[in-house]
Amino acid sequence: MLFDLGFAAPFAALFLVTAVFFLFIREVYAAEVVALLAVAAALLSGMVSIEDVLKAFGNPAPATIGAMFVISAALVRTGVLETVANILKKGVEQSPKFTIALFFSLAGVASAFMNNTPVVMILIPVVFSLARELGTSASRLLMPLSFIVILGGTCSLIGTSTNLLVDGVSQELGFAPFSLFEIAPLGIVLAITGGLFLAVAAPRLLPQRASLSELTAPRESKAWRVELFVPHGSLLVGKPLLEIRDFQRRSIRIVDLVRQDLSLRQDLDKVRLQAGDRVILRATDAEIMAFRDQERAGVEIAGAELAAARRNIVMEVLVSSSKGPISDLGWRRLYRVYPVAIHRRGEAIDVNNSDLRLEPGDTVLLDGTAEDIERIASNEDLIPLAPITARSYRTRRAPVAICILAAVVIGAALDLAPILPLAIIGAAAVLATRCVDPEEGIGAIDGRLLLLIVSMLVLGTALEKTGAMEMIVRLLSQNLAGLPPLVALAVVYAFASLLTEVVSNNAIAVIMTPVAAGVAVQLGLDPRAFIVAVMFGASASFATPIGYQTNTMVYNAGGYRFGDFIRLGLPMNVLAGLVTVIVAPMIWPLTP
Repeated sequence: MLFDLGFAAPFAALFLVTAVFFLFIREVYAAEVVALLAVAAALLSGMVSIEDVLKAFGNPAPATIGAMFVISAALVRTGVLETVANILKKGVEQSPKFTIALFFSLAGVASAFMNNTPVVMILIPVVFSLARELGTSASRLLMPLSFIVILGGTCSLIGTSTNLLVDGVSQELGFAPFSLFEIAPLGIVLAITGGLFLAVAAPRLLPQRASLSELTAPRESKAWRVELFVPHGSLLVGKPLLEIRDFQRRSIRIVDLVRQDLSLRQDLDKVRLQAGDRVILRATDAEIMAFRDQERAGVEIAGAELAAARRNIVMEVLVSSSKGPISDLGWRRLYRVYPVAIHRRGEAIDVNNSDLRLEPGDTVLLDGTAEDIERIASNEDLIPLAPITARSYRTRRAPVAICILAAVVIGAALDLAPILPLAIIGAAAVLATRCVDPEEGIGAIDGRLLLLIVSMLVLGTALEKTGAMEMIVRLLSQNLAGLPPLVALAVVYAFASLLTEVVSNNAIAVIMTPVAAGVAVQLGLDPRAFIVAVMFGASASFATPIGYQTNTMVYNAGGYRFGDFIRLGLPMNVLAGLVTVIVAPMIWPLTP
């Protein structure tokens, strides 16, 4: 302890947390930097010790969240979501309303078992495709997508990092851990209610906004003639040509098969592939680039056909992480890709400003070949807002990834082991089975989020050790005493919901969970429902684009204005609050 604050310690802790929230709102520094600076101040002032910091690292929530990031990355890499999305796109022509309803339902189900961010990341380009098929703007679908994914995340403990974090904090307070699907009854009711509201209100309250890509005339995807060579050792040797799955896609047409300079075009239905065969087909540039992955196709692109398939396209991408000055990125030199326009929060900004730093949520219009844009998107964490290539997904390992996730979910649901060891085993399994490369899997772990979580856990300890938490609980309890228990629950939910609109939901989860539990104990009520109110209130961020990362992602992608979120999100906040406050006590009675 470097300083002894004495009786002023609680007030100093409150001042520190208030300063952190103020800096969060002002966005002077990144949230994790602000939180880490606050930890340094707490250490310097003696509010916490280094043992408290190490204890925060020992909380099960950050490790569980990190492991689930790896499993989510495997599901993305194996193309599980992409495959489902492509099937849905084909169904739009036959039954558009049913397909859209199914699309949002599956997005909600997926978000109950995966981190919300990659779900939205994968589905944003699908929304643009669906919007084009329906002849409407993507802005009519993107915000509802974010909201549905948020609602789906409330249906299981692993649906969002906020759920895991509240559970971790409540365990430290001495309460029993939440089971995997303990919150599912409330989450499902909320998801269904919110989904029905969005189906009715979104078409009426959301305007048609044009994004960068919708303002740019799309170029038609052309079919190219390509020659594929079957090498020695290929897994396709001996297989009937027309039964090979990768040649059965709608966008591919087999033209010929050449064996030792002889054309077997007339007998394609009888041909079994041999080493040295050359398969000639017509395919889109997306399919041609996908064939480069020999693990998937078992063939090699021959000669100059690949060069013929290289042509410049204009593609809009979404920035998912902060970048340095645009002049220092070297995209022209490294990738032969040129930024031609940038939008931020619905406004165009000067792409020629060499000091400009790209921020998460920015949309950038890139000019380059499809292959180069695919490469820069992969290496620089950019999200294409329209399909540019059929990515080289490891589709053959998709069943493995699904089985691993199912094993984790079933093991946790049956209480065979706590979620943390199951998640770690699952993460190790997807890496060992090569569902995802170590660089991709470990790279998918959001270190900034984990740093923010650990730092906020330390600040929560500072509030507790200095007596500030007790002061807050006592003040709230005095004001809530004598009021009906439902009103007290509604106040706790409202605090969590309002604060999460302007401050990180994980930060609110750490601070509000012990406050909610303390208030319930002081009022002689069961804390379980109050802890759930914080869990749901901290996730229910609908009224602003900055309260939840998926909202930020769709904000620029859909060309929204800030007021668009208030128009649709504020009623969603009220609806979510009413459902939670009414249903939660039915599942977790307020009276002990």
